[in-house]
Amino acid sequence: MSLASIDPATGKVIHRYEEASPEEVLKDLAHMQKAFVGWSGLAFEERAACFRRLSAILKERTGSCAEIITAEMGKPITQSRAEVAKCAWVCDYYAENAALFLKSEAVTTEARKSYMAFEPLGIVLAIMPWNFPFWQFFRAAVPAMMAGNVMILKHASNVCGSALAIRDLFYLAGFPAGTFKAPLLSSARVSSLIQDPRVRGVTLTGSVPAGRMVAAEAGKYLKKTVLELGGSDPYLILEDADLAKAAEICATSRLINSGQTCISAKRFIVVESVRLKFEGLLIEAMKSRIVGDPREERTSIGPMARQDLRDELHGQVTDSIRQGAKLLLGGEIPKGPGAYYPATVLTAVKKGMRVFDEETFGPVAAIVSVKDERGAIQAANDTVFGLGAAVFTSDLERGRRIAEKELRAGLCFVNDLVKSDPRLSFGGVGESGYGRELGIFGIREFVNIKTVWIA
Repeated sequence: MSLASIDPATGKVIHRYEEASPEEVLKDLAHMQKAFVGWSGLAFEERAACFRRLSAILKERTGSCAEIITAEMGKPITQSRAEVAKCAWVCDYYAENAALFLKSEAVTTEARKSYMAFEPLGIVLAIMPWNFPFWQFFRAAVPAMMAGNVMILKHASNVCGSALAIRDLFYLAGFPAGTFKAPLLSSARVSSLIQDPRVRGVTLTGSVPAGRMVAAEAGKYLKKTVLELGGSDPYLILEDADLAKAAEICATSRLINSGQTCISAKRFIVVESVRLKFEGLLIEAMKSRIVGDPREERTSIGPMARQDLRDELHGQVTDSIRQGAKLLLGGEIPKGPGAYYPATVLTAVKKGMRVFDEETFGPVAAIVSVKDERGAIQAANDTVFGLGAAVFTSDLERGRRIAEKELRAGLCFVNDLVKSDPRLSFGGVGESGYGRELGIFGIREFVNIKTVWIA
Protein backbone atom coordinates (compact mmCIF):
# COMPACT_ATOMS: atom_id res chain seq x y z
CA MET A 1 0.00 0.00 0.00
CA SER A 2 1.28 3.49 -0.82
CA LEU A 3 0.78 6.61 1.31
CA ALA A 4 0.57 10.02 -0.33
CA SER A 5 1.55 13.52 0.73
CA ILE A 6 -0.67 16.05 -1.06
CA ASP A 7 -0.07 19.80 -1.19
CA PRO A 8 -3.34 21.22 0.23
CA ALA A 9 -2.71 24.57 -1.48
CA THR A 10 -2.86 22.99 -4.95
CA GLY A 11 -4.32 19.51 -4.48
CA LYS A 12 -1.31 18.01 -6.26
CA VAL A 13 0.55 14.93 -5.03
CA ILE A 14 3.97 15.79 -3.60
CA HIS A 15 5.20 12.24 -3.18
CA ARG A 16 3.98 8.68 -2.74
CA TYR A 17 5.57 6.44 -0.12
CA GLU A 18 5.57 2.70 0.30
CA GLU A 19 4.22 1.42 3.58
CA ALA A 20 6.65 -0.55 5.76
CA SER A 21 6.13 -4.30 5.68
CA PRO A 22 5.17 -6.26 8.82
CA GLU A 23 8.60 -7.88 8.70
CA GLU A 24 10.32 -4.49 8.69
CA VAL A 25 8.32 -3.36 11.71
CA LEU A 26 9.13 -6.50 13.66
CA LYS A 27 12.81 -5.98 12.85
CA ASP A 28 12.55 -2.38 14.07
CA LEU A 29 11.00 -3.46 17.37
CA ALA A 30 13.69 -6.09 17.95
CA HIS A 31 16.37 -3.48 17.28
CA MET A 32 14.69 -1.02 19.65
CA GLN A 33 14.38 -3.58 22.42
CA LYS A 34 18.14 -4.04 22.37
CA ALA A 35 18.79 -0.31 22.06
CA PHE A 36 16.65 0.39 25.13
CA VAL A 37 19.12 -1.44 27.37
CA GLY A 38 21.97 0.82 26.34
CA TRP A 39 19.99 4.07 26.14
CA SER A 40 18.34 3.66 29.54
CA GLY A 41 21.73 2.87 31.05
CA LEU A 42 23.23 6.18 29.99
CA ALA A 43 23.64 9.01 32.47
CA PHE A 44 21.19 11.89 32.06
CA GLU A 45 23.96 14.14 30.79
CA GLU A 46 24.81 11.67 28.03
CA ARG A 47 21.20 11.62 26.84
CA ALA A 48 21.07 15.40 27.22
CA ALA A 49 24.07 15.78 24.93
CA CYS A 50 22.13 14.05 22.14
CA PHE A 51 19.19 16.41 22.58
CA ARG A 52 21.43 19.47 22.69
CA ARG A 53 22.89 18.41 19.34
CA LEU A 54 19.39 17.80 18.02
CA SER A 55 18.37 21.29 19.12
CA ALA A 56 21.35 22.81 17.33
CA ILE A 57 20.51 20.94 14.11
CA LEU A 58 16.86 22.04 14.31
CA LYS A 59 18.02 25.64 14.59
CA GLU A 60 20.37 25.22 11.62
CA ARG A 61 17.70 23.57 9.48
CA THR A 62 14.67 25.56 10.53
CA GLY A 63 14.03 26.73 6.99
CA SER A 64 14.14 23.35 5.30
CA CYS A 65 12.06 21.66 8.01
CA ALA A 66 9.48 24.47 7.83
CA GLU A 67 9.19 24.04 4.06
CA ILE A 68 8.27 20.37 4.54
CA ILE A 69 5.56 21.23 7.07
CA THR A 70 4.08 23.91 4.84
CA ALA A 71 4.15 21.72 1.74
CA GLU A 72 2.45 18.75 3.41
CA MET A 73 -0.26 20.36 5.53
CA GLY A 74 -0.50 23.99 4.45
CA LYS A 75 0.68 25.82 7.57
CA PRO A 76 1.74 29.41 6.79
CA ILE A 77 5.53 29.40 6.48
CA THR A 78 6.16 31.84 9.32
CA GLN A 79 4.19 29.58 11.67
CA SER A 80 6.06 26.51 10.40
CA ARG A 81 9.35 28.14 11.32
CA ALA A 82 7.97 28.92 14.78
CA GLU A 83 6.95 25.28 15.15
CA VAL A 84 10.48 24.06 14.42
CA ALA A 85 11.95 26.62 16.81
CA LYS A 86 9.66 25.34 19.56
CA CYS A 87 10.96 21.82 18.98
CA ALA A 88 14.49 23.07 19.61
CA TRP A 89 13.27 24.75 22.80
CA VAL A 90 11.76 21.56 24.22
CA CYS A 91 15.01 19.70 23.49
CA ASP A 92 17.03 22.28 25.40
CA TYR A 93 14.51 22.44 28.24
CA TYR A 94 14.57 18.74 29.05
CA ALA A 95 18.30 18.45 28.45
CA GLU A 96 18.63 21.00 31.24
CA ASN A 97 15.91 19.76 33.62
CA ALA A 98 15.29 16.01 33.18
CA ALA A 99 17.79 14.92 35.84
CA LEU A 100 16.16 17.23 38.38
CA PHE A 101 12.63 16.11 37.48
CA LEU A 102 13.51 12.43 37.85
CA LYS A 103 15.80 12.68 40.86
CA SER A 104 14.92 10.12 43.53
CA GLU A 105 12.69 11.55 46.25
CA ALA A 106 13.36 10.59 49.85
CA VAL A 107 10.36 9.74 52.05
CA THR A 108 10.66 9.60 55.82
CA THR A 109 9.44 6.27 57.23
CA GLU A 110 10.55 3.84 59.93
CA ALA A 111 12.94 2.27 57.38
CA ARG A 112 16.66 3.02 57.45
CA LYS A 113 16.07 4.60 54.04
CA SER A 114 13.03 4.83 51.80
CA TYR A 115 12.55 6.73 48.58
CA MET A 116 10.78 6.93 45.25
CA ALA A 117 12.80 6.18 42.13
CA PHE A 118 11.82 6.73 38.50
CA GLU A 119 12.71 4.16 35.86
CA PRO A 120 11.87 4.09 32.12
CA LEU A 121 9.41 1.54 30.76
CA GLY A 122 10.87 0.60 27.36
CA ILE A 123 9.45 1.20 23.89
CA VAL A 124 6.80 3.94 23.72
CA LEU A 125 4.57 4.20 20.67
CA ALA A 126 3.74 7.76 19.55
CA ILE A 127 0.66 8.06 17.31
CA MET A 128 0.81 11.59 16.00
CA PRO A 129 -1.44 13.90 13.92
CA TRP A 130 -0.79 16.11 10.92
CA ASN A 131 -1.60 19.57 12.30
CA PHE A 132 1.73 20.13 14.08
CA PRO A 133 3.77 17.36 12.43
CA PHE A 134 7.02 18.25 14.21
CA TRP A 135 5.91 19.80 17.51
CA GLN A 136 3.31 17.20 18.50
CA PHE A 137 5.92 14.47 18.25
CA PHE A 138 8.74 16.40 19.92
CA ARG A 139 6.65 17.46 22.91
CA ALA A 140 5.74 13.81 23.56
CA ALA A 141 9.05 12.20 22.63
CA VAL A 142 11.67 14.44 24.22
CA PRO A 143 10.56 13.96 27.86
CA ALA A 144 9.88 10.26 27.33
CA MET A 145 13.30 9.68 25.76
CA MET A 146 15.14 11.85 28.30
CA ALA A 147 13.57 9.56 30.92
CA GLY A 148 15.32 6.65 29.17
CA ASN A 149 12.57 5.27 26.94
CA VAL A 150 12.92 4.69 23.21
CA MET A 151 10.28 5.85 20.72
CA ILE A 152 8.56 4.46 17.65
CA LEU A 153 6.55 6.99 15.65
CA LYS A 154 3.40 6.19 13.69
CA HIS A 155 2.74 9.48 11.97
CA ALA A 156 -0.37 10.64 10.11
CA SER A 157 -0.28 9.21 6.60
CA ASN A 158 -0.45 12.61 4.89
CA VAL A 159 2.78 13.85 6.53
CA CYS A 160 5.18 11.02 5.71
CA GLY A 161 7.78 13.55 4.59
CA SER A 162 7.76 15.11 8.05
CA ALA A 163 8.18 11.69 9.69
CA LEU A 164 11.19 10.90 7.55
CA ALA A 165 12.68 14.34 8.12
CA ILE A 166 12.42 13.84 11.89
CA ARG A 167 14.07 10.44 11.53
CA ASP A 168 16.96 12.03 9.65
CA LEU A 169 17.39 14.71 12.30
CA PHE A 170 17.79 12.09 15.02
CA TYR A 171 20.37 10.31 12.88
CA LEU A 172 22.33 13.52 12.27
CA ALA A 173 22.27 14.30 16.00
CA GLY A 174 24.05 11.00 16.68
CA PHE A 175 21.39 9.20 18.68
CA PRO A 176 22.33 5.54 19.23
CA ALA A 177 20.89 3.26 16.55
CA GLY A 178 17.49 1.88 17.51
CA THR A 179 16.51 4.58 19.97
CA PHE A 180 14.05 6.08 17.47
CA LYS A 181 12.21 4.53 14.54
CA ALA A 182 9.61 5.98 12.17
CA PRO A 183 8.15 3.26 9.94
CA LEU A 184 5.54 4.54 7.49
CA LEU A 185 2.26 2.87 8.38
CA SER A 186 -1.45 3.23 7.72
CA SER A 187 -3.85 3.57 10.65
CA ALA A 188 -4.95 -0.04 10.17
CA ARG A 189 -1.56 -1.14 11.48
CA VAL A 190 -1.83 0.59 14.85
CA SER A 191 -3.50 -2.30 16.67
CA SER A 192 -0.72 -4.74 15.87
CA LEU A 193 1.85 -2.32 17.28
CA ILE A 194 -0.11 -1.82 20.51
CA GLN A 195 -0.49 -5.58 20.89
CA ASP A 196 3.25 -6.26 20.61
CA PRO A 197 4.56 -7.09 24.11
CA ARG A 198 7.70 -5.04 23.54
CA VAL A 199 5.65 -1.82 23.32
CA ARG A 200 5.13 -0.69 26.91
CA GLY A 201 3.24 2.59 26.48
CA VAL A 202 1.26 4.59 23.95
CA THR A 203 0.87 8.33 23.54
CA LEU A 204 -1.72 9.65 21.10
CA THR A 205 -2.66 13.09 19.89
CA GLY A 206 -5.74 12.89 17.73
CA SER A 207 -9.51 12.68 17.54
CA VAL A 208 -11.88 11.35 20.19
CA PRO A 209 -12.74 8.22 18.11
CA ALA A 210 -9.02 7.50 17.68
CA GLY A 211 -8.51 7.98 21.42
CA ARG A 212 -11.30 5.55 22.26
CA MET A 213 -9.82 2.92 19.95
CA VAL A 214 -6.29 3.29 21.32
CA ALA A 215 -7.45 3.33 24.95
CA ALA A 216 -9.54 0.20 24.41
CA GLU A 217 -6.77 -1.66 22.60
CA ALA A 218 -4.10 -0.65 25.10
CA GLY A 219 -6.44 -1.51 27.97
CA LYS A 220 -6.70 -5.09 26.75
CA TYR A 221 -2.95 -5.42 27.12
CA LEU A 222 -2.64 -3.29 30.29
CA LYS A 223 -0.44 -0.64 28.72
CA LYS A 224 -0.09 2.92 29.94
CA THR A 225 -1.60 5.57 27.67
CA VAL A 226 -1.59 9.35 27.42
CA LEU A 227 -4.34 10.80 25.23
CA GLU A 228 -4.47 14.40 24.00
CA LEU A 229 -7.72 14.66 22.07
CA GLY A 230 -9.99 17.41 20.79
CA GLY A 231 -11.29 20.57 22.34
CA SER A 232 -14.09 23.11 22.04
CA ASP A 233 -12.22 25.78 23.93
CA PRO A 234 -14.36 28.58 25.41
CA TYR A 235 -13.05 32.14 25.67
CA LEU A 236 -15.10 34.18 28.16
CA ILE A 237 -15.42 37.90 27.39
CA LEU A 238 -16.71 39.63 30.54
CA GLU A 239 -18.23 43.09 30.68
CA ASP A 240 -15.07 44.68 32.13
CA ALA A 241 -12.66 43.24 29.54
CA ASP A 242 -10.43 45.33 27.31
CA LEU A 243 -12.49 44.46 24.26
CA ALA A 244 -10.02 45.63 21.61
CA LYS A 245 -7.22 43.58 23.14
CA ALA A 246 -9.52 40.60 23.71
CA ALA A 247 -10.76 40.62 20.10
CA GLU A 248 -7.22 40.71 18.73
CA ILE A 249 -6.08 37.84 20.96
CA CYS A 250 -9.22 35.84 20.19
CA ALA A 251 -8.75 36.24 16.44
CA THR A 252 -5.11 35.21 16.71
CA SER A 253 -6.00 32.11 18.72
CA ARG A 254 -8.84 31.12 16.39
CA LEU A 255 -6.69 31.47 13.26
CA ILE A 256 -3.36 29.95 14.31
CA ASN A 257 -2.57 27.10 11.91
CA SER A 258 -5.64 28.20 9.91
CA GLY A 259 -7.77 27.22 12.90
CA GLN A 260 -6.48 23.65 13.00
CA THR A 261 -5.30 23.34 16.57
CA CYS A 262 -6.87 21.61 19.56
CA ILE A 263 -6.27 24.56 21.88
CA SER A 264 -7.43 27.39 19.62
CA ALA A 265 -10.41 29.45 20.72
CA LYS A 266 -13.60 27.86 19.40
CA ARG A 267 -16.55 29.30 21.36
CA PHE A 268 -16.56 33.01 22.25
CA ILE A 269 -18.87 33.40 25.23
CA VAL A 270 -19.69 37.09 25.56
CA VAL A 271 -21.68 38.98 28.18
CA GLU A 272 -24.62 40.52 26.30
CA SER A 273 -23.91 44.09 27.38
CA VAL A 274 -20.67 44.11 25.33
CA ARG A 275 -21.57 41.58 22.64
CA LEU A 276 -22.26 43.97 19.75
CA LYS A 277 -19.03 45.88 20.28
CA PHE A 278 -17.01 42.67 20.63
CA GLU A 279 -18.59 41.24 17.47
CA GLY A 280 -17.55 44.27 15.47
CA LEU A 281 -14.00 44.18 16.79
CA LEU A 282 -13.66 40.44 16.23
CA ILE A 283 -14.94 40.69 12.65
CA GLU A 284 -12.40 43.43 11.88
CA ALA A 285 -9.59 41.40 13.43
CA MET A 286 -10.57 38.26 11.51
CA LYS A 287 -10.91 40.22 8.24
CA SER A 288 -7.44 41.72 8.64
CA ARG A 289 -5.73 38.32 8.33
CA ILE A 290 -4.51 37.53 4.83
CA VAL A 291 -5.66 34.29 3.21
CA GLY A 292 -3.31 32.95 0.57
CA ASP A 293 -0.38 30.80 -0.49
CA PRO A 294 1.14 29.42 2.73
CA ARG A 295 4.63 29.86 1.25
CA GLU A 296 4.18 33.64 1.16
CA GLU A 297 5.53 35.56 4.17
CA ARG A 298 2.45 37.78 4.35
CA THR A 299 -0.04 34.90 4.58
CA SER A 300 -1.81 34.40 7.91
CA ILE A 301 -4.38 31.80 6.82
CA GLY A 302 -3.38 29.00 4.49
CA PRO A 303 -5.44 26.10 3.19
CA MET A 304 -6.85 23.47 5.46
CA ALA A 305 -4.79 20.28 5.48
CA ARG A 306 -7.19 18.23 3.35
CA GLN A 307 -10.24 18.92 1.24
CA ASP A 308 -12.41 16.46 3.19
CA LEU A 309 -11.61 18.38 6.39
CA ARG A 310 -12.64 21.64 4.71
CA ASP A 311 -15.90 20.07 3.56
CA GLU A 312 -16.64 18.73 7.05
CA LEU A 313 -16.08 22.19 8.54
CA HIS A 314 -18.36 23.81 5.98
CA GLY A 315 -21.04 21.26 6.90
CA GLN A 316 -20.79 22.30 10.55
CA VAL A 317 -21.26 25.94 9.53
CA THR A 318 -24.21 25.40 7.19
CA ASP A 319 -25.96 23.04 9.58
CA SER A 320 -25.61 25.59 12.41
CA ILE A 321 -27.04 28.35 10.22
CA ARG A 322 -30.03 26.12 9.47
CA GLN A 323 -30.39 25.66 13.22
CA GLY A 324 -30.59 29.44 13.77
CA ALA A 325 -27.02 30.77 13.94
CA LYS A 326 -26.43 34.05 12.09
CA LEU A 327 -23.55 34.43 9.66
CA LEU A 328 -21.54 37.64 10.14
CA LEU A 329 -18.46 36.86 8.06
CA GLY A 330 -17.23 34.25 5.57
CA GLY A 331 -19.01 30.92 5.41
CA GLU A 332 -18.58 30.24 1.69
CA ILE A 333 -16.17 27.84 0.01
CA PRO A 334 -13.97 29.88 -2.35
CA LYS A 335 -13.58 28.95 -5.99
CA GLY A 336 -10.31 27.61 -7.31
CA PRO A 337 -7.80 24.93 -6.30
CA GLY A 338 -6.77 24.11 -2.78
CA ALA A 339 -8.58 23.32 0.46
CA TYR A 340 -9.13 26.95 1.44
CA TYR A 341 -11.82 28.21 3.80
CA PRO A 342 -12.34 31.85 4.79
CA ALA A 343 -12.28 33.36 8.26
CA THR A 344 -15.87 32.88 9.41
CA VAL A 345 -17.88 34.37 12.29
CA LEU A 346 -21.25 33.08 13.50
CA THR A 347 -23.37 34.64 16.22
CA ALA A 348 -26.59 33.67 18.04
CA VAL A 349 -24.95 30.28 18.61
CA LYS A 350 -26.61 28.02 21.15
CA LYS A 351 -26.21 24.56 22.61
CA GLY A 352 -27.48 21.95 20.18
CA MET A 353 -25.83 23.61 17.20
CA ARG A 354 -22.88 21.77 15.70
CA VAL A 355 -20.49 24.70 16.14
CA PHE A 356 -21.30 24.72 19.87
CA ASP A 357 -21.33 20.99 20.53
CA GLU A 358 -18.51 19.80 18.27
CA GLU A 359 -14.90 20.74 17.77
CA THR A 360 -14.56 23.07 14.79
CA PHE A 361 -11.14 22.40 13.31
CA GLY A 362 -10.75 25.42 11.07
CA PRO A 363 -11.11 29.23 10.94
CA VAL A 364 -14.65 29.46 12.35
CA ALA A 365 -15.59 31.56 15.39
CA ALA A 366 -18.87 30.86 17.24
CA ILE A 367 -20.22 33.69 19.40
CA VAL A 368 -22.49 32.76 22.33
CA SER A 369 -24.36 35.48 24.21
CA VAL A 370 -24.86 35.19 27.98
CA LYS A 371 -26.37 37.45 30.63
CA ASP A 372 -23.51 37.58 33.13
CA GLU A 373 -20.43 35.90 34.60
CA ARG A 374 -22.38 32.95 35.99
CA GLY A 375 -23.99 32.32 32.62
CA ALA A 376 -20.60 32.55 30.93
CA ILE A 377 -19.11 29.92 33.24
CA GLN A 378 -22.09 27.61 32.76
CA ALA A 379 -21.89 27.90 28.96
CA ALA A 380 -18.13 27.36 29.00
CA ASN A 381 -18.44 24.15 30.99
CA ASP A 382 -21.45 22.89 28.99
CA THR A 383 -19.30 20.64 26.79
CA VAL A 384 -17.95 17.11 26.72
CA PHE A 385 -14.47 18.57 26.18
CA GLY A 386 -12.08 20.11 28.67
CA LEU A 387 -8.77 21.05 27.09
CA GLY A 388 -8.24 24.83 27.15
CA ALA A 389 -10.19 27.88 28.29
CA ALA A 390 -9.54 31.59 28.71
CA VAL A 391 -11.22 34.48 30.47
CA PHE A 392 -10.88 38.18 29.69
CA THR A 393 -11.44 40.70 32.48
CA SER A 394 -9.74 43.81 33.87
CA ASP A 395 -10.05 42.36 37.39
CA LEU A 396 -7.10 39.95 37.66
CA GLU A 397 -8.29 38.43 40.93
CA ARG A 398 -11.67 37.75 39.32
CA GLY A 399 -9.93 36.17 36.36
CA ARG A 400 -7.72 34.03 38.59
CA ARG A 401 -10.69 32.77 40.55
CA ILE A 402 -12.63 31.83 37.42
CA ALA A 403 -9.60 30.18 35.79
CA GLU A 404 -8.58 28.20 38.86
CA LYS A 405 -11.90 27.39 40.49
CA GLU A 406 -14.68 27.64 37.93
CA LEU A 407 -13.56 26.43 34.49
CA ARG A 408 -13.40 22.70 33.80
CA ALA A 409 -10.33 22.40 31.61
CA GLY A 410 -6.69 21.36 31.76
CA LEU A 411 -5.28 24.74 30.68
CA CYS A 412 -6.89 27.97 31.86
CA PHE A 413 -5.48 31.36 30.86
CA VAL A 414 -6.39 34.91 31.90
CA ASN A 415 -6.20 37.72 29.31
CA ASP A 416 -4.16 35.61 26.91
CA LEU A 417 -4.57 32.82 24.42
CA VAL A 418 -4.11 29.21 25.50
CA LYS A 419 -0.72 27.84 24.44
CA SER A 420 1.63 24.94 25.11
CA ASP A 421 4.90 25.61 26.92
CA PRO A 422 7.64 23.07 27.81
CA ARG A 423 7.69 24.45 31.35
CA LEU A 424 4.00 23.80 32.04
CA SER A 425 1.90 20.65 31.96
CA PHE A 426 -0.37 20.15 28.96
CA GLY A 427 -3.50 18.01 28.74
CA GLY A 428 -7.23 17.91 29.31
CA VAL A 429 -10.18 16.31 31.03
CA GLY A 430 -13.40 14.76 29.77
CA GLU A 431 -13.32 13.85 26.09
CA SER A 432 -10.18 15.93 25.67
CA GLY A 433 -8.26 12.97 27.08
CA TYR A 434 -6.11 12.20 30.10
CA GLY A 435 -2.50 12.24 31.18
CA ARG A 436 -0.09 15.13 30.80
CA GLU A 437 2.67 16.18 28.46
CA LEU A 438 5.44 18.71 29.17
CA GLY A 439 6.65 20.12 32.48
CA ILE A 440 7.60 17.85 35.37
CA PHE A 441 4.39 15.83 35.06
CA GLY A 442 4.97 15.06 31.38
CA ILE A 443 8.33 13.39 31.97
CA ARG A 444 6.83 11.24 34.73
CA GLU A 445 4.08 9.70 32.57
CA PHE A 446 6.11 6.89 31.03
CA VAL A 447 8.18 5.80 34.02
CA ASN A 448 7.87 3.17 36.70
CA ILE A 449 7.45 5.12 39.93
CA LYS A 450 9.24 2.65 42.16
CA THR A 451 9.20 2.45 45.94
CA VAL A 452 12.56 1.47 47.46
CA TRP A 453 12.68 0.44 51.15
CA ILE A 454 15.90 -0.34 53.00
CA ALA A 455 15.39 -1.81 56.48
